[in-house]
Amino acid sequence: AEFDVEGILFDMDGTLVDSIKVLEAAWAGVAQEIGQDPAEVIAATHGRRAIDNLRDLKPKLRRLTNEQMEPHVEEFEKRILKEADEFTERVRSRRSSESSSRRNSNQSSRRPSRRGSSSSGPNPLLSGLAGGQFSLSKISTGAATSEGGRGTPESGKTDADLDTVNQKLAKLDPNDDRMAQLDADPFADSDEEDEEDNEFDLNGACTNKSVRILPGVRRLIESLPAGRFAVATSGAKTYCHGALARAGIKRPKVTVTADDPRLTAGKPDPAPFLLAAKDLGIPIEKCLVFEDSPSGIKAGVASGARTIAICTSHPVEKINSQGAHYIVPSLDCVHARRNKDGTIHITIDA
Repeated sequence: AEFDVEGILFDMDGTLVDSIKVLEAAWAGVAQEIGQDPAEVIAATHGRRAIDNLRDLKPKLRRLTNEQMEPHVEEFEKRILKEADEFTERVRSRRSSESSSRRNSNQSSRRPSRRGSSSSGPNPLLSGLAGGQFSLSKISTGAATSEGGRGTPESGKTDADLDTVNQKLAKLDPNDDRMAQLDADPFADSDEEDEEDNEFDLNGACTNKSVRILPGVRRLIESLPAGRFAVATSGAKTYCHGALARAGIKRPKVTVTADDPRLTAGKPDPAPFLLAAKDLGIPIEKCLVFEDSPSGIKAGVASGARTIAICTSHPVEKINSQGAHYIVPSLDCVHARRNKDGTIHITIDA
């Protein structure tokens, strides 16, 4: 299929970045807190705003205003990023230790590992961004101490605040050589290491909770003209900005997050996409939406935009009844080029 559009509206989770496992772990934790079935909670929360999910799951929060809910949402989203970072550091440290051990025992018969320059412990880029005091296990999550109230870090705490790291990550140019320290897949080992990694995974110690860019995303974004695409996500600012930075994706000028005060509702309501199109200055009917969740697909279709569903988070059987105009396995199947008039020509291989 081929067609032209004037603007593109991306969802984030499951569309641009893969963070499904850490999100599921976070919502499973909430389910355990309230005595609900984790599988049911995970299914009900996917693609929806944390503020809506928390209110649905915790009746005591329903009477709070959006402003009073902010610390509760912020606490939840900071915990997601903290858990993702801790996972990445654990795997990086483990692989570094194993590589060092193999090099020491086989130095004369093997080439040095491509991770030979790395060392166990905190990621050097994150440590530098945090002023040399980055300690993943000690980052304050800004926990809410009461309904509508904000928690305060422990007195005398010197560990870097997660916000500082997020802000500095967001300012890095994706072409900055230092981004390679984040882009490197901690699982990208040589073939001879696969067996050990598989055993580690099967032991249940290493469900992948990292935040990483999905296939085809970077190529597609780089082919789009500036000012013609936006992100409209169910994540609030804390998580959205942090996840995009960790995936090495430069945040577009128009980024509509769940805590935008102009929003009247979250997905499956079309409001996020309508607002993103308005901010771009492009009629929604001339936009293309990319989504992966049932609620997000419904929002895209309801907005009046042409909608492409991506099977990154759900099997086709769960999303083929939501009204999407096209369904693709990944963004690898979608190509874009700029027309002379500034519009975007889309080609779908699937």
